[in-house]
Amino acid sequence: MNTEILGIIAMFLISLLLAIPLGIYISKVYAGEKTFLDPVFNPFEKILYKISGINPLQEMNWKQHLKSLLKINLVWFLLSMIILMNMANLPLNPDGNPNMSPDLAFNTTISFLVNCNLQHYSGETGISYLGQIWLMFLQFVSAATGMAASVVVFKAFREKSTELLGNFYNYLVKSITRILLPLSVIMGVFMLFQGTPMTFEGKSHTVTLEGQKADVSTGPVAAFVPIKHLGTNGGGFFGANSAHPLENPNYFTNMIEMIAQLIIPMAMVFAFGHFIRRKKLGYVIFGVMTVGFLLLAVPAVLMEMQGNPEISKMGISSALGAMEGKEIRFGAAASGFWSIVTTVISTGSVNAMHDSTMPLSGMLQMLGMMVNAFYGGDGAGILNIFIYIILAVFISGLMVGRTPEFLGKKIEAREMKIAMIVALFHPFLILMGTAIAAAFPEVGTSTLNNPGFHGFSEVLYEYTSSAANNGSGFEGLGDNNPFWNISTGIVLLLGRFIPIIGPVAIAGLLAKKKFVPEGDGTLKAETSTFGMMIFAVIAIIAALSFFPALALGPIAEYFSLSH
Repeated sequence: MNTEILGIIAMFLISLLLAIPLGIYISKVYAGEKTFLDPVFNPFEKILYKISGINPLQEMNWKQHLKSLLKINLVWFLLSMIILMNMANLPLNPDGNPNMSPDLAFNTTISFLVNCNLQHYSGETGISYLGQIWLMFLQFVSAATGMAASVVVFKAFREKSTELLGNFYNYLVKSITRILLPLSVIMGVFMLFQGTPMTFEGKSHTVTLEGQKADVSTGPVAAFVPIKHLGTNGGGFFGANSAHPLENPNYFTNMIEMIAQLIIPMAMVFAFGHFIRRKKLGYVIFGVMTVGFLLLAVPAVLMEMQGNPEISKMGISSALGAMEGKEIRFGAAASGFWSIVTTVISTGSVNAMHDSTMPLSGMLQMLGMMVNAFYGGDGAGILNIFIYIILAVFISGLMVGRTPEFLGKKIEAREMKIAMIVALFHPFLILMGTAIAAAFPEVGTSTLNNPGFHGFSEVLYEYTSSAANNGSGFEGLGDNNPFWNISTGIVLLLGRFIPIIGPVAIAGLLAKKKFVPEGDGTLKAETSTFGMMIFAVIAIIAALSFFPALALGPIAEYFSLSH
């Protein structure tokens, strides 16, 4: 078997083997059970709660959870705007990088606040070390916010009937101290030993092989990279992201960063099954996600390995695959696999330029973000798949003529209305944003580097990435201007908080309902049949929502290339 394929299989299997015990550990953390890190972090957390005046034992209903979530995010937004617009006058700026404009600061702040990290700037020249450290902080808290919100869903189905669903701040802090921070420290040590820099001294002055002087940007990269992936954030310390040799020096670090992206989203599924004491349901959900992931990953890897037929027609060998825009130290296969992992999981980091991938590979990348439920981001994957589960339960109930029930709770009109709003709002944001950009070319498409089908794909990708809180881009689009900064910023906000508010509201409404014991007419959730129903709902909604737009972009480009 091809060694490149063996490397990809190894990455996936290692991620899976690590995710299972990590999921059990995460379940214990959120359930308040004893873990081996309690002696380390309990004293620190007590001091933090005392200073902030928060009682972590005071439980909240679902409305209080959302109120706390939105308030603290507003505080982070205001602080971020102040920092990013005043970097030139603040410390830790040895390279003299300038302040951000208000529209760029608005976009960057929202982007990092919502776990997207859509970057309309280049890290080497666009932000100071203080700004990078602040964005690193946002990468921790944004990931923890999604994880804390998902625990509300966990809690809703653990109890038979309750209005109290734990404490948001307790879940937020524990997500950081017990999960994200320890894993980031371990990964950071690996990155340091592989040559990733960790310094505040500014640019390194070197001499090239030709004898010319060159300035190489450095910085606290080894601290930034781990949470970028473990938090499914994806923001690059450098403009080239994980294609940059200081962010991702070799194939070994490439494997580490790939595993880091996969491990927590996978583990959260297993944690859900353990937390609600229905392990088989966790396996069913994981099976649905894995089937969807493989249906996207396998074709993308194969297409990138086969190479570009237009290049082959020129008499140039494609033995290494479609290598335009890719790093030779990773190869076509690993780059193709990364492109699906980073879009399916909503990480958004890149180790190759997606703009250079084959047309249908680009389509599969967009599909991963359009579905946004195959593993998904930290916590966000559970919230997104939960909406599809509610829809699948309701449709199944209609098919057999019974009141839909899920885990002992009846799904009624109010829950379905919320689920439908969330399910349809995602394609609405993507398609409406793309339509507006296309309708006003003087502001929307005037900065495209590519005309025709590929140019349309670049616009579609930008709004898809924003709505899915992904952050990657086709990069053939000049997006640092007021139109793109503000329009994508609005999509980022709505694409983040509507899919959090909806599932948390549904979970809260279901939690306080009377528990109904399973009967002969109850749909069994821990079955492959239910898994197929969930997958069918996902496939139908994605096809109906996005096929026309994909036909205008990557599919049309594929046929034009074939012709």
